[in-house]
Amino acid sequence: MAALPDDITEHNMNVLEEDKAIVGDLGVHESEYLSKNKQSEDSEVLEKALKEAKRLGCREGPVQQDPTQLEGILLDMFMAISNSNVQIRSQQKGEPEFSQEQKLTMLLELYESKPLIFLERFRKVLKEEHLECFNHLSGDYTADYYCKEICKASLKRVDHTRVRNKRYAALQKLITAGEYFSDEQMRERDPLMYEHYVGQYQSEEEIMSQNSKDMSEATSLSTVLLNSCQEQALQCRLKAQRELEESCMEEEEDEDEEESEIESDEECSVNSEERALMREEFISRMHQRFLDGKDRDFDYSQVDDDPDLDNLDIVTQDEEERYFDDEDPEEAKAEDSQTEDDQQTMDIKE
Repeated sequence: MAALPDDITEHNMNVLEEDKAIVGDLGVHESEYLSKNKQSEDSEVLEKALKEAKRLGCREGPVQQDPTQLEGILLDMFMAISNSNVQIRSQQKGEPEFSQEQKLTMLLELYESKPLIFLERFRKVLKEEHLECFNHLSGDYTADYYCKEICKASLKRVDHTRVRNKRYAALQKLITAGEYFSDEQMRERDPLMYEHYVGQYQSEEEIMSQNSKDMSEATSLSTVLLNSCQEQALQCRLKAQRELEESCMEEEEDEDEEESEIESDEECSVNSEERALMREEFISRMHQRFLDGKDRDFDYSQVDDDPDLDNLDIVTQDEEERYFDDEDPEEAKAEDSQTEDDQQTMDIKE
C-alpha cells in the first residue's frame, strides 16, 4: 500500500481504513452486491471508497473481478480498444484470435498492474472522455504528456468532423442548384472518369442530340468558337489521362492486359439498366471527390471557413453515412511490435 499523504489526520486515516474494509468486502461479494444494490446510495458510497483506495495505491480490491461486469467509462474504453486494430497481445502465427472476453480480461489486467504502459500503448485509440480513468496518474510527467496528446488528437477529430459536415451541406446546395454537377461540368473536371462510366456507352443518336443542343444554346459565333476550343482542350486532357493510365498498366502481365481488353470490349455492350447503374456510380464518385477536397478549381475555404454552416441541421445519420465511413476510420495502429505485457517502448517507472 502506498504511503498516505502527510496532511491526512488520524480521523481521516480511520475513515480510509473503513473504506479499505469495504473495498475488501467488495472483492468477495462484488457480483451479489452489485446485482442487488446497483442503483442504491450504498453503491455510490462504495464506488467513491474504491476510487479513493485506488488513488492511494490500495490494491486489496480490484476494479472488477469479472471483466464482463464492467460498466461505464472503463468498459467504454476497453471496448474501444478491443474493437480497434491495435494488437492487445502478440500471438503466434495460426493461433486463433482472442475472444472479446479474453481481450477485456487482458486489458483489465494491464490497466490494473501497469496503467502507464496501458496509456502509452493504446493512446492512439483513447478519446478525451476516457482520460478520467487515469486521474490517479495525475502529476506523473509521462501520463500527463500522453493525456495532452490524446486531447490534441480529439480536437483534430472534432475539426475534421466539422469540416466534413460543412462540405456535406455545401454538396447538398450544389446538387440542388444543378449546374455544378451537370454532365458538362463533371465531364470537364474529370473527362476520363466520365468516359469510363458514361461516355463510352452513349449511342450515336445521343451524341448528335447533345451536339445539336449545344449549337442551339450558342447565342453567337464567339460562343460557338469558345465551345469548340473548350472541347479541344478537354480532348487533350482526356488523351493525357489515357496515356497515364496505360503507362500504369504496362507493369501488369500480358495475360492480364489481354483479359482487360476483352472485358473492355464486352463492357461497351450494356443494357439500359446497367447504363443507369454506371451513371449513378459516376455521380457518386464525383460527389465523393468533392467531399474529399479534390476539385482543384473549387475554393474550399468558402465552405470550410463559413461559420453559417456550423449550426445547420443538414442531414440524418443514415444519409451522411452514404458518403462517409465511420470516423474512426481505424487510424489507431500499434507503433511497434512489442506488445507483451512485460515489454515497453520507453523507460517507465511505476
